[in-house]
This record gives sequence, C-alpha cells and structure tokens, in this order.
Amino acid sequence: MRITKFFAATTAAIVLNLAGATLPTAAAYAAPTTPAVAVAPQYDTTHVYVDSSDVDRFVASFIATFGGQSTKQVVATVTPTPSSTTSQLLQTPVGTVSLFGFKTPIPFPFGAERNGYLVTDMDAAVKAARASGADVMVAPFPDPIGRDAIIQWPGGVNMQIYWHTTPPSYAAFQTVPENRVYVSPDRVDALVRSFVAFSHGKVVSDEPRASGIDVGRASDTIRRIRIESPFGKMVVLATDGHLPYPYGRETTGYEVAKLGDTLDKAKAAGVTVLVAPYHVDNRDTAIVQFPGGYVAEVHAPTAK
Repeated sequence: MRITKFFAATTAAIVLNLAGATLPTAAAYAAPTTPAVAVAPQYDTTHVYVDSSDVDRFVASFIATFGGQSTKQVVATVTPTPSSTTSQLLQTPVGTVSLFGFKTPIPFPFGAERNGYLVTDMDAAVKAARASGADVMVAPFPDPIGRDAIIQWPGGVNMQIYWHTTPPSYAAFQTVPENRVYVSPDRVDALVRSFVAFSHGKVVSDEPRASGIDVGRASDTIRRIRIESPFGKMVVLATDGHLPYPYGRETTGYEVAKLGDTLDKAKAAGVTVLVAPYHVDNRDTAIVQFPGGYVAEVHAPTAK
C-alpha cells in the first residue's frame, strides 16, 4: 500500500511538473536587457523569391489583391558573394514584400529567411541578437543601400536584419501583418524567450490547446502564441510537424477588411485559393498561392 501511494504521488508530481514546464505564462519571459533596435512594423518586409520569369505576374497579382505600388525594379547583388537578382519593394496597406528574381544560383542560406527587419544600428542589433540566443548565420555585409545580416532563432527560424545608409520613410500599415512561425514543442519556449528579449516585445496570448483547424487539423489542438513588438506581430504555432499541405508554407498572414472581397480580387488576378475560408480565433481565414508559388494566409476579423 505504501509503495502504491508513493508511485501515485510521484506520478502526479511528474505530471504537474511537466505541465508547468511546457505551459509557461507570459510573466515567465524576463524583461529584455539588450538595447531596443527596432524601427517600426512597416519596415518588416516579407522576403519572396520567385523565378525571374514569374516576377511581373507576381507583382501584378499581389498589387491587384492588396492595393499599393511597387518600387522601380533594379538588378543588384544582395548577397555577400557574387550573384545577380532583380529586386523591388511591393508596398501595400497590409504588408510589404521584398521581391527577388534571381538570375544566378542563389547562394546559401539566402532564400530560407522569411523576412527582413529594419534596425537602428546593425552592430548593436547583431550583438543583441547573439545575447538573446540567436545564431548569426550570415555576418553583416554591405549591400547597394546599406548593410544586412541573417540570424537564426531557436527552432531554426531564419530572419534578415537590415540597415539603410539613408533612413527610409514608409507609411504606417493600415493593418499590421503577422509573421507565421512553425516550430516544434521542444524549441517553442526558447524561441519565444529569445525573440521577446531581442524585440522588446510581449506575449499577448498563449493558448496551449488552440484549435488545430489553424493548421488543417480540426479535430486536434496545438499551442498558439501571439507576440507583439516594435517590429510588428508574430504568431508562433507549436505542432508535431504532421501538417497537411499547404500549412507551414505560409510565412505571413495579411489582415484585410473583408475576406470575400479580397479573395474575389485575388482570383481575378490569377491567385489560387488553396484553403477555402474557415473560422478560427475570431477571424475568417483562407490560404492562397500567388503566381510564382508564394503562399500566404489572409484573414479578416469576424463580423459582429
């Protein structure tokens, strides 16, 4: 009897400890000790790589869907080793894209970074990233208008940070897009701690049993964490990696006023709806694919 009680008590303690270890509260993330280096959310640009033959079709479809305009296309070297790509910035009210159509093979690890964040000081930002737990995958290097580096957060999440010689001036977004990050349960807490410390952000929600419909598995649950920072918004989805296509391919979620209207514009511009609209977390959501292969989530607040 004593042995039975001992094992029962021990098992209960282990279960409680595991629950506490895997489901920390927002208060568990310590205040940042590194300097603030973010500029503003409108300087978060999603990096999109398409075949050079698809650049014009992608530009036309993206602008037709979300509005806005493109900067003039240039041909440049945007890597520290020799390469050549077309480059332009698509600026819309709901998000910005840095578009690349490489004319040469793409040097590693370029193409794996999801986005670029403008920082106030490149050297300070790299130091802060390292101190916050990031790896520097590509050390700072010059580009035609400033400096760049690629960093990797726990869980294998690659991002670029960039600095311009002449500070840019972009209009604020009407709605701030989300970085959609997929990561394993093993590394999710390390990722969140590191990114919150670097970004001077905060966890605005941490749902350990959110609906799995957000990753195409309506009968299951996932952990969903929402972060807001001076860089913008991020949603972190911790899953077992058993993801039906196209979930995990979308790196950015765009908030629009009316999902149906936006999808009508998208389809008329040659965009494919990969996942028909569904409801989750007080929003209506769909996943689309633009000419050239870029996959994105699009959502609108549920009408009340």
